[in-house]
Amino acid sequence: MAAMNVTSACFYLGSSMRSVHGVKVFASENLAVSKIEEDKVKLGGSDLKVSRLGLGAWSWGDTGYWNNSEWDDTKTKAAKSAFDVSIDGGITLFDTAEVYGSWLLNGAVNSETLLGSFIKERKQKDSEVEVAVATKFAALPWRLGRQSVVKALKDSLSRLGLSSVELYQLHWPGIWGNEGYIDGIGDAVEQGLVKAVGVSNYDESRLRNAYKKLKERGIPLAANQVNYSLIYREPEENGVKAACDELGITLIAYSPMAQGVLTGKYTPENPPSGPRGKIYTPEFLTRLQPLLKRIQEIGQSYSKTNTQVILNWLLAQENVLPIPGAKNAQQAEEFAGALGWRLSSEEINELRSLAKDIIPLGFAQTIGK
Repeated sequence: MAAMNVTSACFYLGSSMRSVHGVKVFASENLAVSKIEEDKVKLGGSDLKVSRLGLGAWSWGDTGYWNNSEWDDTKTKAAKSAFDVSIDGGITLFDTAEVYGSWLLNGAVNSETLLGSFIKERKQKDSEVEVAVATKFAALPWRLGRQSVVKALKDSLSRLGLSSVELYQLHWPGIWGNEGYIDGIGDAVEQGLVKAVGVSNYDESRLRNAYKKLKERGIPLAANQVNYSLIYREPEENGVKAACDELGITLIAYSPMAQGVLTGKYTPENPPSGPRGKIYTPEFLTRLQPLLKRIQEIGQSYSKTNTQVILNWLLAQENVLPIPGAKNAQQAEEFAGALGWRLSSEEINELRSLAKDIIPLGFAQTIGK
């Protein structure tokens, strides 16, 4: 989701020098963490405050869409490093789901299980470490009634090794039973199993209905997690972004880097492998090059990488919380550089204009996300 194209630059963190994207970025570790602490935001109308950026764990344990159908101890260690680097950089919100890495998506290890083990290991070293967990309920056809939501949440908590999570979301609208699902996440709040609730992949109508139903119980709908990036702006066009802004619901943006293609890692000669290769074709990547070139030019003027520019563009849309994914520490450490600065209005509009007609061929929401 947030792969990197590394060249010869230096990223200074504390006493270490790191290479990131051909630009020089110098920052004090303490200063970076302090800035991210300042940038914490309330999630919708809830009382929950989270880091301005989160880390997506869709790829962890997955062998159906990510990781070239392979998962091993090396990948587990890399994911653990991504987790630790994020914590060290002040990015403390982690988004997972019960289906990530599960047998339902041909996974190898459940993402919740991995995240839970990472949290446990980290807390053994530092019991005061702050970690906010967001996970999701899968609206599977055989799940009926509000009790199915609470049961699924308790199963997620067992895998995570936690007594509660910060955010519980309905992953996608069900074929039926959606009223019961909304009741169920409300029950989860009242039972103290979760601090805030949200939905994911909900259109404007469903979003408004969920908001209204929860409001009747005095429970705010905190978030709607949808696919949103510079080259996939459907939430702006279908009324979802406007409804979130109107109702005070945070829009959590998944695939904010368009599954890695906006980083510049992929080219017409080197498209992504696996299912992503059917979406981000050589033809599409050819059309993408002028936009990527301009992103790089703007980044160089700020000593920022493509990744940092694109995340900053999303943050500039207001009421948006991006959750880029990271498979390793090298990817994760880059994200904090999207905070603490802002693209100019002219640059924001220019990138939007350049991206206007660039839509991935055959792109659609996936059940995995």
